[in-house]
Amino acid sequence: MRRVVVTGMGIICPLGAGVDTVWQRLVEAQSGIGAVTAFDSRDLPSRIAGQVPAAALPGPQAEENRAGQFAMVAAQAAIEDAGWRPVGPEAEEMAGICLGSGCGRLKALHAHAQQHHGIPGGLAALPFPEAAMIHELACEVARRFDLRGPRRAVSTACSSGAHAIGDAARMIACGDATVMLAGGAEAAICELGMAGFAATRALSSAFNDRPAEASRPWDRARDGFVMAEGAAMVLLEEYEQARRRGAPIHAELAGYGMSGDAHHPTAPAEGHAGAYRAMAHALRRGGLAPAEVQYINAHGTSTPLGDDLEIEAVERLFGDAAAGLAMSSTKSATGHMLGAAGAAEAIFAILALRDGIAPPTLNLDAPSRRTVIDRVARTAQRRPIRAVLSNSFGFGGTNASLLFRAA
Repeated sequence: MRRVVVTGMGIICPLGAGVDTVWQRLVEAQSGIGAVTAFDSRDLPSRIAGQVPAAALPGPQAEENRAGQFAMVAAQAAIEDAGWRPVGPEAEEMAGICLGSGCGRLKALHAHAQQHHGIPGGLAALPFPEAAMIHELACEVARRFDLRGPRRAVSTACSSGAHAIGDAARMIACGDATVMLAGGAEAAICELGMAGFAATRALSSAFNDRPAEASRPWDRARDGFVMAEGAAMVLLEEYEQARRRGAPIHAELAGYGMSGDAHHPTAPAEGHAGAYRAMAHALRRGGLAPAEVQYINAHGTSTPLGDDLEIEAVERLFGDAAAGLAMSSTKSATGHMLGAAGAAEAIFAILALRDGIAPPTLNLDAPSRRTVIDRVARTAQRRPIRAVLSNSFGFGGTNASLLFRAA
């Protein structure tokens, strides 16, 4: 199997656009969460969200293709960071894309349904909007950058971005491609998206007057996740090719683990056994023992059940090594970007590895569970970091864990 490395990164999220800008704000413990401005949310129980700042988007904002616009910004940045473009038919045919999204162009689909509501013939006469296909997001980026190799769209709820990166790495490892653009994009902050998640009672509603305090993983006062939007993309490359062309190598994607709970539509299985298996598979693929990992970017959504179960799974896997481990949830600053979360957090894990900095968990004032794991409460920490895990666990019990190390 061929080695796979990360040579480019791009991100746009509630903390802004650009890897350096976002990372600095994250390390400085800034929050990107505020009151919803995208629509009138006064009738919803949750009226806060992590929205991409208008100034972060180049040119006019395309409201009904916001996910596509985010994906394009992140993809362009990742390609420029890697200093890569396909030159000639052969290079184009060995370069592909794997893009994840939980909801796709949700606002476009909602607007389309509203526009045609009540037409003669009912649903049978409703034309199908091309924009409704999550795959079209991948197609749009592929057309823009002449990516004629493998093309996949991944929709595994909140694990979509992480699964997209892991699946893309396997395509390179198996020889189906030499370069893959991979990550996730999400733009679900609209009436349909917010109302839908509110109906499941998954969203925070106790901090509408204090938005920056709403996302508080592992804290006793947590009451649900905060919806967010954005996109993150990495350029994955076969190691020998990257080395030959003198590419900047940010990290090696050493392991990728997956699992399914087969348990419940939203709740994780007892003890978060699926999370345990995903992390264990990633470590085994990478040939590392738990004690060789110094930092985990947790899924940590700020939900009453999932947060503490993730700690339980990590403690079970790491055993005595848990005492030397740092684990933080960057969703405390960004909110939960759903299908883009795993890709953004993979980038944060890579940056932790690069700079030797564990980013903080904001709002962790009164932990609901004791643990020997350092959850990096409120303030970033400098520490030696040689290998990192990034966890993503989605509704329906779909789990992914990515292992990165220095190349």
